[in-house]
Amino acid sequence: MTARKRLRPEESRTAALEAARVLLIETGPQSVTLKAVAARIGRTHANLLHHFGSASGLQKALAQHLAETVCDTIGDAVRASRAGLGSPREVVDLTFDAFDREGAGALASWMLLSGNEDALNPIVETIHQLVDEIAPEEAAGHATPLRLHEDTLTLVLLALGDALMGRALARSLGLPESAARDRAEQLLTASLERGALPA
Repeated sequence: MTARKRLRPEESRTAALEAARVLLIETGPQSVTLKAVAARIGRTHANLLHHFGSASGLQKALAQHLAETVCDTIGDAVRASRAGLGSPREVVDLTFDAFDREGAGALASWMLLSGNEDALNPIVETIHQLVDEIAPEEAAGHATPLRLHEDTLTLVLLALGDALMGRALARSLGLPESAARDRAEQLLTASLERGALPA
């Protein structure tokens, strides 16, 4: 029997969150349990209880982890777009991928259905912080209306809805599967043109 490598607490927590993210993507949110994550990283159930307190604590920490990772990427894309190095479509694709391919939409809906009422808080708070960082004049109340906030709300709701049922709904309406992304891109492009996202 080989001895397990001893990890520092933060390394153990990070390993658990990465394993939970992989489980989420591979097999869905119902598989993100303390037992499954512990088995994936070769730790004990008790070890994960120590870090997260419960399965819902693990799921909430995973939502926070996903939100921070995704918002860092989206923030970089927005800043690149403003500098002329990126495009609104890149911002849209990163946001939609976060909710779809990265599993944030499925995780959020599963947590809500499981009775975890504050499930969306980590995602919502992190997105809010990103928007406030990108448009500090709006956060300070110097810009009216809060266009970037409104556009962010629309973009996130489109991305969440698309992750949950977008492809099936688009097909049933005879639209391309990219229809929601295309509309979100139009929204951001219009914002750039009217100066809501100053270059």
